[in-house]
Amino acid sequence: MEGHSTYQPKSGAAKWLERRLPVIGLMYSSFVTYPTPRNLNYWWTFGAILTFVLVAQIVTGIVLAMHYLSPGSMAFDSIEAIMRDVNYGWLLRYLHSNGASLFFFAVYIHMFRGMYYGSYKEPREVLWILGVLILLLMIATAFMGYVLPWGQMSFWAATVITNLFTAIPLVGGAITQWLWGGFAVDSATLNRFYSLHYLLPFMIAGVVVLHVWALHIVGQNNPLGIDVKSKKDTVAFTPYATIKDMFATALFLILLAWLVFYVPNYMGHPDNYIPADPLKTPAHIVPEWYFLPFYAILRAIPNKLIGVIALFGSIAVLFFLPWLDTSRVRSAVFRPIYRQFFWIFVLVCIGLGYLGSQPPQGAYVIIARILTAYYFLHFLVILPVLGLIERPKRQPPSITEAVLAKSGSAEPAAAEAAS
Repeated sequence: MEGHSTYQPKSGAAKWLERRLPVIGLMYSSFVTYPTPRNLNYWWTFGAILTFVLVAQIVTGIVLAMHYLSPGSMAFDSIEAIMRDVNYGWLLRYLHSNGASLFFFAVYIHMFRGMYYGSYKEPREVLWILGVLILLLMIATAFMGYVLPWGQMSFWAATVITNLFTAIPLVGGAITQWLWGGFAVDSATLNRFYSLHYLLPFMIAGVVVLHVWALHIVGQNNPLGIDVKSKKDTVAFTPYATIKDMFATALFLILLAWLVFYVPNYMGHPDNYIPADPLKTPAHIVPEWYFLPFYAILRAIPNKLIGVIALFGSIAVLFFLPWLDTSRVRSAVFRPIYRQFFWIFVLVCIGLGYLGSQPPQGAYVIIARILTAYYFLHFLVILPVLGLIERPKRQPPSITEAVLAKSGSAEPAAAEAAS
């Protein structure tokens, strides 16, 4: 998409650099004059929020890594030393742990927004696929980070999840042994997870760059889900979008500050303040809250192999969403039937999250199986059929006319067009 203006260096040094490495011009065209649809709402600010949180996670993680000791006998004590002896170590750790929770919170909102407004549809398929890949890398990174404190819940979460790979025919045992670095979860496992937990955020950052690049190639979607027709449909990224992003990020930081300074362990589990003991299994093994929907899907299926397939399938199906949704209309604003099914799907995901935190017994298991079935039916049956039978509402001819009509300025706009 073309910008509203192009960067023109004024000083001799800037002109010299621009001819050899036009990095300033690239930043200027990408984050200053880049045209954004004029009707974007605050649901579009989560991209900026996620970028900020990712940078904060990498910075705090690097500092924490300077003081962490990965051998199993020292890991738990090193976390305690960070909390007690390192200057502001408690702050860094709480920022990192609660930042991870809010990172997933923002990602889930970002993805649900994409589903509601059809941001995965043509020509944004690659943009969506890169976003799902980021989610997959985040899950791997967060799981490995959850193991590092080497408390009871960390140890047994690693034991349960890594044991899932044994269900894979032929190669499952070899994969599990490689992950363990031996024949059981031990110091070698922790050392491997520590190395990968340090590496993966930089891979996430690399995919984020591709994600932003793909976004700038195809342009942003908008609440109406209609294409930009002219320059009147857009405004410059700065100051219009940046002010909105900064305001939303400030509110998000207030939420993070509240968690860090008032309830820093609200998202954690008390058993993780007990050193790992391979001879004592916790009464109820529970992962972090952002894994609970997937954990519920895993436990809902009695067969171990099918459960593992369903677990990975619940994420893999997201990669194919652009082709599973057969409707030509992007936004749920013009799809009343889809809108109802979307909110049912959101409630199903929340329900799975709750069930993942409960013991796998009685009615909890039955309801989890029903919600698991609906989760896959939503993608594999409901979306393809809805796209064929639903009659969407009429879409406005352009973003500008829709915005002016909403603000009561449609008649002056029509007069201007006629002249």
